[in-house]
Amino acid sequence: MTILEAIRSRHSVRRYKAAPIETELIEKLNQEITACNEESGLHIQLILNDPECFDTLFAHYGRFENAVNYIALVGSGPKDEVYERCGYYGERLVLFAETLGLKTCWVAGSYGKGKCKAVVNDDEKLACVISIGYGATDGVPHRSKPVSKVCNVKAEEMPDWFREGVEAALLAPTAINQQQFLISLADGEPVIKAKRGPYNRIDLGIVKYHFEVASGRKCK
Repeated sequence: MTILEAIRSRHSVRRYKAAPIETELIEKLNQEITACNEESGLHIQLILNDPECFDTLFAHYGRFENAVNYIALVGSGPKDEVYERCGYYGERLVLFAETLGLKTCWVAGSYGKGKCKAVVNDDEKLACVISIGYGATDGVPHRSKPVSKVCNVKAEEMPDWFREGVEAALLAPTAINQQQFLISLADGEPVIKAKRGPYNRIDLGIVKYHFEVASGRKCK
C-alpha cells in the first residue's frame, strides 16, 4: 500500500483487538518515529501496553476498547508551531501505520493526560496522542465539506496537482470533523491557513501533510 492509498483507506478506529503489536512492526514504527524526530526536532514516542492512559471517563464515553498502545506527540517551542508540527508528523506516522496494517485514532481530549507515560521535559508540551493497534473494525469514512467551503480557487482555475491536493486534504482527519481550514493559491503556490476551532493548529499540520503528499508541492 502506498501513502496515497493509505490516505483513501484510513479511517479512525477506537476499538482494537486484544493482541500485542508484532515485534517487526514495532521496529518499523520506531524507525519511522526516529526519522520524524530527527527531521522535525520533536520528541515523539511510541508507548506500548499502557492500559491506564485510556482508563478515563471520557475515554469510556468515547468508546475506546483495548486501547493500550499509543504514539505521544511531544515537542518544544511556541504552542501553535509545536502543535502544527505534531499534526504534520503525527499524520505521517498515522498513514505509515496504515501501510503496516495497523489502525489509529487521533485523540486530543479523550485520554488521561496526567496518566500518559511519555517523557515530557520541562520545556516541552504534550500536544495529543494517537491510539494504535490491530483494528477490531476498519472504521467508516467521515463526511466532507464541498470543495467550495475549504478552497477559494475556482474549479476551472485549479491546476490538476492543486485539485488532487485539495481532494486529499478533505480526507484528512480533523477535530470533531470540523475541517476548519482554507486552501488558496498565491503566485501559483499553495497556501493553507487554519480557521478558528479547537485543536486547529494540529488539524492544520495534518491537512498540510495530506495536501503535500497528493500534490507533490510544499505548502505555506
